Amino acid sequence: MKKNTIFILFSIVFLNLIYIFAEFLIPLPAVTKTTEICIPKGATFREAVEILSKERLMRDKNLFLLIGRLTGLHRRIKAGYYSIAGAMSPLDILMLLKSGQIIEYEITIVEGDSLFEIGDKLSENNLVDKEKFMELAHDKGFLKSYDINAPSIEGYVFPETYNLPKGIDAEEALGVMINMMREKFVEKFRKRAENIGFTENEVLTMASIIEKEAVIDSERPLISAVYHNRLNKGMPLQADPTAVYGIKSSKEKITMSDLKRKTPYNTYVIKGLPLGPIASPGIKSIMAALYPADVPYIYFVSNNDGSHKFSVTAAEHIKAVKAYREKKTGINSKDGAERDSKGKGKNGSAQNATT
Repeated sequence: MKKNTIFILFSIVFLNLIYIFAEFLIPLPAVTKTTEICIPKGATFREAVEILSKERLMRDKNLFLLIGRLTGLHRRIKAGYYSIAGAMSPLDILMLLKSGQIIEYEITIVEGDSLFEIGDKLSENNLVDKEKFMELAHDKGFLKSYDINAPSIEGYVFPETYNLPKGIDAEEALGVMINMMREKFVEKFRKRAENIGFTENEVLTMASIIEKEAVIDSERPLISAVYHNRLNKGMPLQADPTAVYGIKSSKEKITMSDLKRKTPYNTYVIKGLPLGPIASPGIKSIMAALYPADVPYIYFVSNNDGSHKFSVTAAEHIKAVKAYREKKTGINSKDGAERDSKGKGKNGSAQNATT
């Protein structure tokens, strides 16, 4: 009798193991192609199982719930979009949920990107609508929530590679990037900004101009010195990228008419810094803005090879401009001669070299 009882119990356990094996380890016949499922924010494990069940991604819902509880998955289900590939078993799906391996897009923001480029990158991956992105980027309530005292979040998006989950809200996506900037803008930078009389916005604005002008890293502190020296002397910065900000890409040719256009950003027609940054600066440009080289330079012009000639006096600068022009050919019109006398920067814009 005892042997029969043991045999029966053993048979029950064995049959249950076979059942579990069949239910969990054998691929689902319904999963013949890649399927995306969305687990919404705040969903419980049971709700997630219901979503999987409706998509016929499990055989035994109760067994799936039981295994989920035994593994602790029911306490930490990650929201997002999951890609269920063909020939996956319920166990594979369970492990996918356990790992939280949601669909993500890799977005790389590079130094010098403006909101226009950033919006394009996010919209190309269907993460956000570009129009909504631009509205949010200038929304006063959103800016206030991140303590940004500027016309937009321009310059507050840190250049970095981000893995953003599919379905992320525009607010959350931008928040991740702004928080990264704040993380990189360490206390040491804040104290230095106070010492030189700059606000966070002014530092990022100066850094963004340096980012658009500099080609060689070693010249960033020198370019910064030119702009700091001009500010201290009450001279206009005359930084060409500011003349076309919000008008056209700085990669396009900048004309004399661009330099004369009246905008709150054009440092040819305003004194001091613009209202806010014109691009996303990297750490090197932020450092340069905070720690300009101790040099008396007021001018710089391209050497036509990525480097620049820096000058203290107008006479020195005129000679440097002449040397630059001698390297150029095909300058026929007066407008072209005046523009090319300043020298081209890394984005095709002219370097600050005027008086």
